[in-house]
Amino acid sequence: MPSASSAVSDSGRPAPSSLWRDADFRRLWMGQTASQLGEHANLVVLPLFAVLTLDASAGQLGALRAVGQAPILLLSLFVGAWVDRWRTRTTMVLTDVGRALVLGVAAVAGLFGVLGLPALLALAFAVGTLSVFFDVAYQASLVRLVERGQLVRGNSALEGSRSAAQIGGPALGGALVTLLSAPLATASNALFFALSFLSIRQIRRSESVPERAERPSRVWRRIHEGLRFVAGDTALRSVCLASAAFQFSFAAMMTVYLLFLSRELHLSGTVVGLALAAAGPGALVGSALAARLPSRFGHGVVLVCAAALGDGVFLCVPALHGSSAVTVPVLLAAGFVFGLGGQLVNVTVMAVRQAVTPAGMQGRAAATITFVGMGLTPLGSLLGGFLAQEWGLRTSLLVTAAGMLLSPAVMAVSPLARLGRELPAPPAGPQVSPGVPPASPDAPPSSRWSK
Repeated sequence: MPSASSAVSDSGRPAPSSLWRDADFRRLWMGQTASQLGEHANLVVLPLFAVLTLDASAGQLGALRAVGQAPILLLSLFVGAWVDRWRTRTTMVLTDVGRALVLGVAAVAGLFGVLGLPALLALAFAVGTLSVFFDVAYQASLVRLVERGQLVRGNSALEGSRSAAQIGGPALGGALVTLLSAPLATASNALFFALSFLSIRQIRRSESVPERAERPSRVWRRIHEGLRFVAGDTALRSVCLASAAFQFSFAAMMTVYLLFLSRELHLSGTVVGLALAAAGPGALVGSALAARLPSRFGHGVVLVCAAALGDGVFLCVPALHGSSAVTVPVLLAAGFVFGLGGQLVNVTVMAVRQAVTPAGMQGRAAATITFVGMGLTPLGSLLGGFLAQEWGLRTSLLVTAAGMLLSPAVMAVSPLARLGRELPAPPAGPQVSPGVPPASPDAPPSSRWSK
C-alpha cells in the first residue's frame, strides 16, 4: 500500500499527508460528531417526551427504553455483515435522513397532540434500528477512507467525538426539553441528523463496493466461531457474565432513575441532563488512571475494586430528599464516581480481551461480548418499569442499584480477579475460518466492551 503522502484517491487527486487537511475526513468527522450528539441527546429527549407530554407510567417508560434498545440485541451481529457489502457513505446518509424524518414526524405529531404512546414506541424502535446501522457504518468507513498509517489518528478523532457527545448530549437534551418543550426539543434533535446528512453526503472520494462472493451461510459460520471462542475461554466467559449482570441491572436502574429524578426529586430536564452527563468527566479521569493502576496493583484488583466503587455509588441516591442545593451536588458526584469506575473497568477489560484473543478473532470476540452483555437490557428496562410501578421509586431504585453489584461479585469469584500486573498471553494459533485472513495488527481496537 502506498504511503499517505503518495497515495492517490479514486478521483485522481493525491490524498493529503495530514489527516486534518483531508476534506473528506473532515466531512466524515463533522457528520459523525453531529450524529453522535443527536443520538445521545435523544436518549434523554424521548423518555422526557413520554413522561412530560404523554404522562407515561413507570411501566410504559420501561417499555419505551426496552423498545429503543431492542435493535442492539436483534440486529447488531447481522448489521456488521450487511454493512460490509455496501458503501458506508450511502448507509450513513440514508440512516441520517431516516432519523431526521422520524423525529420530525414525532415533533409535528406531538405539537398537534396526536402522538400516542404506541406511535412513540414505533418511532423509538425505528431510531434505534437506524442508529445501529449508522454506528457500524461510520466505524467501517474510516478504514476505506484513510491510509493505514492514519487509522490510529482517525479512530482517535472519531472516538473522541463520541466521548464528547456522551458528556454533552444528555445535558443538551435535558436543556432543550426545559427551554423549548418536549416536541420542539425533538424537532431540534432532528436537526443534528440533518447536519450529519449534509456533511457526509459531500464526501467526494469514491468508495468501491466490496466483493459479495461469500454465501450467506458463511456469515452464520463466522458468528458461530466467535460465540464458541468466547464461551471456551474462561476469562472472556467471565467478562460476558459480568457484563450481562451489569447491563441488565443498569437498564432497570436507569428506568427508575429517570422517574426518580423528575417525579420524586422534582428536578428540571436541564438538571436531569447534567446529572447524567456527570459521568463524562469521571470517564476522562478513569481513562488517565487506567494507564497506570493495573500495572501497579494488578488487573484483577483494579477490575473488582473499580466495578464495586462505580456500581455501588448509586446506593446512596435513594436516600436523597430536600432541596436541589443538596441533592444536585450529590447526584453530580455520584455520576462522576460512576463514570470513573466504569471507565477503569472498560479500559482494563478491553486490554484483557485483546490480550487473550488471536488477531483473526478480535472483531468477532468484541461483537460477541457486546451482544451477550447488551442482550438483556430490554428485559432490564421492562423490569425497572414494573418495579417502579409496583414497589415505588425509592425502593425500586435501591433494589436495582444493589443489583448492579452482581457484576463485581461475578468478577471477584472468576479468573479475572486473579489477573496480575502482566496481561495473559493469547492461545497458540489463531482460530479463524479457512480462507478468512487474520485482522491487520494496525486495525484500531474496539472502543469499549458492552459495559
